[in-house]
Amino acid sequence: MKRDTVIFDFGGVITSSPFEAFNRLEDERGLPRDFIRRVNALERDGNAWARFERAEIDAATFDAIFADEARALGHELRGEDVLAVLAGDIRPAMVAALDWLKGNGYRIGCITNNVPTGSGAGMARTPEKATAIAAILARFDHVVESSKVGIRKPDPAIYRMACDALGVAPEQCVYLDDLGINCKPAAAMGMAAIKVTSGEQALADLENALGLAAGTL
Repeated sequence: MKRDTVIFDFGGVITSSPFEAFNRLEDERGLPRDFIRRVNALERDGNAWARFERAEIDAATFDAIFADEARALGHELRGEDVLAVLAGDIRPAMVAALDWLKGNGYRIGCITNNVPTGSGAGMARTPEKATAIAAILARFDHVVESSKVGIRKPDPAIYRMACDALGVAPEQCVYLDDLGINCKPAAAMGMAAIKVTSGEQALADLENALGLAAGTL
């Protein structure tokens, strides 16, 4: 079956990885490297981050619970401080690839684990950033946001939801995400899964998955 649909994660794929911003914040605060990721890995589906991505708690509750979780690991850090650095920088080459795919008849979708903070799916903190991200999201044929549907990756249900909305079978899809744990369910369903480590690598692997000549995207 021809792969004619590409589904993208947003943060870490269309934008730079939030983990880079987390590391900068850790450096500024004198915290251990990847401390925020350690906090967010506690009780993987029941911690403050997971619950906020499913919109089960509001920003104020997240702020307080995250602080408690950080304190339990020996350091002081508010959830609000993490949210303030969450929105990544837009990767222009990825946006250009979206336009090429759209212009050449491919369906494009997005599945994003996000939280109900900031403005829009990209969780922007400034009007200018919100406008730029909204223009990117408008390119997709369908966007699934964890904070709106109450399901987060890697739950297989959110991938099926995207396929149903796009009217495609998983075998027609290529899926890109910066987290391996989120690529595994996509691959298990039959998608060609690409773990993104950089914009350049993502585009090269996407060209290969779609059978396109190198440099097309």
